[in-house]
Amino acid sequence: MPPRRINDNLDDSDSDISILGDVGEGVSKGKGKGKAIDRDQAAKAKSKAKEQPYAWEASYTRSWDTVQEDEAGSLQGAVEDLIARGRRRRLLAPAGAIRRTIIRHLVLILDLSASMMDRDMRPTRFDLMLQYAREFVTEWFDQNPLGQIGVVGMRSGVGERVGEMSGNPQDVLKVIHERHKLEPAGEPSLQNAVEMARSSMSHLPTHSSREIVVIFGSLTTCDPGNIHDTLDECVKDKIRISVVALAAEMKICRDLCDKTGGQFGVAMNEGHFKDLLFELIPPPAQRAVSRAAGAGATNLAADLMMMGFPTRLPNTSPPSLCVCHSELKSEGFLCPRCSAKVCDVPTDCDICGLMIVSSPHLARSYHHLFPVKPYKAVQSLADTPNPSSNCHGCSVSFNEVALPKAGSALEGMSPLGRYRCPDCHHDFCADCDVFVHDVVHCCPGCGK
Repeated sequence: MPPRRINDNLDDSDSDISILGDVGEGVSKGKGKGKAIDRDQAAKAKSKAKEQPYAWEASYTRSWDTVQEDEAGSLQGAVEDLIARGRRRRLLAPAGAIRRTIIRHLVLILDLSASMMDRDMRPTRFDLMLQYAREFVTEWFDQNPLGQIGVVGMRSGVGERVGEMSGNPQDVLKVIHERHKLEPAGEPSLQNAVEMARSSMSHLPTHSSREIVVIFGSLTTCDPGNIHDTLDECVKDKIRISVVALAAEMKICRDLCDKTGGQFGVAMNEGHFKDLLFELIPPPAQRAVSRAAGAGATNLAADLMMMGFPTRLPNTSPPSLCVCHSELKSEGFLCPRCSAKVCDVPTDCDICGLMIVSSPHLARSYHHLFPVKPYKAVQSLADTPNPSSNCHGCSVSFNEVALPKAGSALEGMSPLGRYRCPDCHHDFCADCDVFVHDVVHCCPGCGK
């Protein structure tokens, strides 16, 4: 067979696409023109799509245009303003006196399934959950010294009791610090964990709250029965369930929160996860009781409960056995009713059942019932005859000239950096404003 002859008129650099395109143009110019128009429209649509950001990027569109330098040419002032706005939003909630339960019993349910090893949250969901759980326990006991916390884990289709109900934060932190005992495995069982938490709170008195906080990172739950029956039992026992999801929203998690009066949220990132978890630290408002609940349901007066203030034993006291651990110790507290020795307070006496508290714990729980009124953001000094030049709390100097900030009045921010108490009319800076409402819980100017 003779070798194939190559046409000398063809260029080696020509591609098949160009050849086919030339042929198409020769056959039908109208068709080629229509394709060109389609290509132009597709190019315009593609460029328009590039100009439009995604929905989750809407708040970050051209964020560099909103950054302003201060007088020294630094961006630190703008960054501090953004941080202050985020802290200020939490203080704009209504601060009226609400009936709350200050004696709380909470069971923290941790998801220990294999899905917690995902790395969408750094370093892993499991490590981040343990870190935030420790911070949550520390802050929870700081604001609720009369409460108790128990820990339950979900893994391999069962519920495991990680830590008993305790009023000592060190005991709760100790069980969460033991990471080697909490290695994730298998699938979670939401029903088994909730049942275990419900059974551990079945003996609690009616004057204390019963709460369950679930950190759930899986999209499945391996339950042995109908979880809706467990939900009905929780509603009957007045147990409030709150869920912080790390993956996505599940219908059963939403039902658990809605029907029991809890809170539900899906964490978008690490910071949002911590915010959702720390929103559960303040005691929830007490539920309104219907008239059909009983004769005393319409009585607005609170029921009295018996508490005992113990006698503290110093280091120099002779060692004796405690009734809680049966250990020989010198320090401790004596029950005022039966003189039994306990290691820490607040707790319930193991001998007579009396609730033993100290007066500082009772005082720290009091601020939830009567919170500090939110300070008003000062927008202008025209109505103030003799304004102070320094903060009443830390004596820092205020800005003499108002800085133009878009949306400051809507977000409750003061362009002057002044926040005024509605009772004593003293001015405070943004840092002192947050410090008074989050830590001190008492206005330094009027003592309210």
